[in-house]
Amino acid sequence: MANINNIRMFTRVYELENMSAAARDLRVSAAVASSRIGELEKQLGIRLFTRTTRSIQPTEQGRIFYPKALKVLEALEEAEAAVHEITLNPRGSIFVSAPLGIGRRLIAPNVAVFREKYPEIHTRLRLSDRALDVAGEGLDVAFVVGNPPDSGLMMKPIATFERVLCASPEYIRRKGRPVHGADLISQDHDCLLLRFPGSTEFRWSLNTSDGFQNFDVKGPFACDDGDVLTEWALDGRGIINKPTFEIQHHLDSGALIPVCQKSPPPNTQLAVLYPHRKNQDPKSRFFIDFMSDTLKAALA
Repeated sequence: MANINNIRMFTRVYELENMSAAARDLRVSAAVASSRIGELEKQLGIRLFTRTTRSIQPTEQGRIFYPKALKVLEALEEAEAAVHEITLNPRGSIFVSAPLGIGRRLIAPNVAVFREKYPEIHTRLRLSDRALDVAGEGLDVAFVVGNPPDSGLMMKPIATFERVLCASPEYIRRKGRPVHGADLISQDHDCLLLRFPGSTEFRWSLNTSDGFQNFDVKGPFACDDGDVLTEWALDGRGIINKPTFEIQHHLDSGALIPVCQKSPPPNTQLAVLYPHRKNQDPKSRFFIDFMSDTLKAALA
């Protein structure tokens, strides 16, 4: 396939009827210009110009090739213009996933704001507390809470926030208020568990006086929807382990009370995952940057 720079040089030599003038026009040396014409002739297997010491004239094949070459260059310019337009005004659909809690409270409302800024980008939002296969399920962007497994995906950290163990006043009156992580086991507390295939939330990691320890907690209630766990906790069914921002209003009102304050959960991370190729996709890049800045401000 002919090199596009060689084709561009050919058209300028054809139009200006002068190798040196064409070289100056394209800001290369006369030697480079001559080399490019020679390469193109070799690739095509024809002579494009008849050269003398005083002039350069197109051959019959050169005259036939010229209008075709112009169409190639025009098509390239149109393609470049289209790409430039998409970069400045991206359009199309992006497929996004997020955990239920942060998805409902922060992602979904800001998707609407993003649409106002980029009306040609359509966001397909999927909310689930289940771990999703980003590549296998065709996702462009996936928000995750915690430490995702090594998947070969690109990751952009957004914010770090606290988690808290808490329960309702009614539960604490009935079952007592655990102080240490070990109390969850020794006092047989009901822990509300986020469970789905592959889930590990039944093992809570807590920061004790001896460092981080894992506790194999248990309870009669489990669900794959974190908001259901919160409702159960409000109803006095047990203890939940939740990001503070999701339940701050319940903590402020006293509807939920922190427990195990001598053994708090470690802080957790909100991050966005995306396939490496999506870093070059303007609509995905714009969405990631917008949501990252917006969520950092909201969680500050």
